Formats: sequence, structure tokens, C-alpha cells
Amino acid sequence: MDLSLIIPVVLLGALLVYGVAIYNRLVTLKNRYQNAFAQIEVQLKRRHDLIPNLVETARAYMSHERETLQAVTEARNAAEVGLQQAAARPGEPGAMAELADAEGALGAALGRLNVVMEAYPDLKASENMQQLSETLTSTENRVAFARQAFNDAVMQYNTYRQSFPPVILAGSFGHKQDAALLEFADSAEIQAAPRVSF
Repeated sequence: MDLSLIIPVVLLGALLVYGVAIYNRLVTLKNRYQNAFAQIEVQLKRRHDLIPNLVETARAYMSHERETLQAVTEARNAAEVGLQQAAARPGEPGAMAELADAEGALGAALGRLNVVMEAYPDLKASENMQQLSETLTSTENRVAFARQAFNDAVMQYNTYRQSFPPVILAGSFGHKQDAALLEFADSAEIQAAPRVSF
């Protein structure tokens, strides 16, 4: 065989193998951040499932605080819709922004509920309310950890996708845009564990 034919074939083969390695790495990193979002989804669903129980327990004690309870219920429903939309498109900037807004509104509504509940000592002393409060607090911590893992996975994906030479091939491999981080509007406050007192 002619050496002038062997060298181009070997170079072409090496480039092909390198291109396959880049593609596989992009797929791996995308799957990691999608899995990380699935963990957030599990924790947010758990949070959303706890809230109706919290509202029902509070309703028995706070019959004339319907407006606050209604606001929590509506915010929970909006957050559930936001979660479903984000789960269909994890990492997509618009979906992550909508989810962050919905979860922020839910957090604000829960904060107002907590302030109102301070005026009801019987409610604060209720064993059921204390148990729900403890479960909600631990769920909030799990959401924070899952969100951190998701954002770390998104950062790895984006860093690799933006580096050279993957940046040249990423678009043609179906990785046209960066994945979006899940950042809540009150991210500084979220870093601290929630204070729910009854």
C-alpha cells in the first residue's frame, strides 16, 4: 500500500473516532442533567403533595383565613403546572424560568400562611401540623440539594459544549443551545433552611 493513501485514511479514522467521542460525551452530560432534573421533580412533587394536607389541617383552625388558604392552593396548582411543563423540557431556558417563577410564588404564599398561622396557638401545637411542618422542612432541604445537583450537571454540560472543539460539532449533533440553570428569584434566601414555626 502507498504511504500517501495510508496517512489520510488513518487521519480520517482518528477524526471520526474523536467526533464519536465528542458526541458520546455530549449525550452523557445531557442525560446527567436530565436525570438531575428528574430528582428535582420528585422532591417538588413531594412538596406539592404535602401542601394540600397542610392547608386542610390549617383550615380546621383558621376558618376565617380563606383568602390565605386559597392563595396557597392556587400557588401550589400553578407550581404543579410549571413542574409538568419543565419536566417535558428539562434544561430549556423558558421552562426553567417558568418553574422558578411558579415555585417562587408558592414559597411566598407559604410564607404568608406561616405568618398567619402564628396567630393560632392551637394550630401550632397540633401534632399533625408539627409533623407536616417537619416533613415540609426536610422536603425543602431535599429540593435545595437536588437543585444544586441539577445546576452542577447543567454547568458541566454547558462547559463541555462551549469548549473547543466540541463547540464546533455540538450544533450538528443536536446540542444547539446551552441548558438553563434552575435559579429561583430568591436564591439567596433559599440557601438557608426554611423556618416554619408552629
